[in-house]
Amino acid sequence: MTVPSSADPSQADPSADPTLGSSASRHPQAPTPERMRHALGHFATGVTVITGYSPTGDPVGFACQSFASVSLDPPLVLFCADHRGRSWPLIRDTGRFTVNVLGHLQRDLVERFGRASGLRFDDLAWERSAGGGPSLPAALVRVHGRVEQVHTAGDHDVVIGRVLGLDDAETGRPMLFYRGRFSVTERRASGSADDAAHHDELLDDYWG
Repeated sequence: MTVPSSADPSQADPSADPTLGSSASRHPQAPTPERMRHALGHFATGVTVITGYSPTGDPVGFACQSFASVSLDPPLVLFCADHRGRSWPLIRDTGRFTVNVLGHLQRDLVERFGRASGLRFDDLAWERSAGGGPSLPAALVRVHGRVEQVHTAGDHDVVIGRVLGLDDAETGRPMLFYRGRFSVTERRASGSADDAAHHDELLDDYWG
């Protein structure tokens, strides 16, 4: 019996090659909605609330994780919205929006704007922006824009918006969403009192 030489990559055992990954990666599962949700949940995202107005001037909004910068010149952003939702069709009709980027302590806003029913702006201290939608309190940053393009893709609309204004509202850590859970927390990398002077270097984010 001839034993393949380890120096000959053409004869090597493919299972021993770490670059090939696990057997699961070489035989991927079918992308069912459940598998898509589980697999893509491993990509950590920020959390935003997209706000706007209905044609009658009422404030509307929805929680959104699918948000990204597209271009700096011209200034363009992207977000994805369920075209079957109750808020996005109204914002699309009026053509203006505000992206409110949430901080890690704003779980109440996620619950308020993420549910399918209920009055989202009742007893909420919001302000009108000059060129977009409602500005929510304590957001880390607000992006005010105008809808430029809408591309239907499956059960969502891919929205390209032109940025009309930026509003740095607060400082702090962002809210994150990862594997079906919200937020990160902090832990000390070292408990030594001697390290107090280097506090900023000792904090690292982890999923809590």
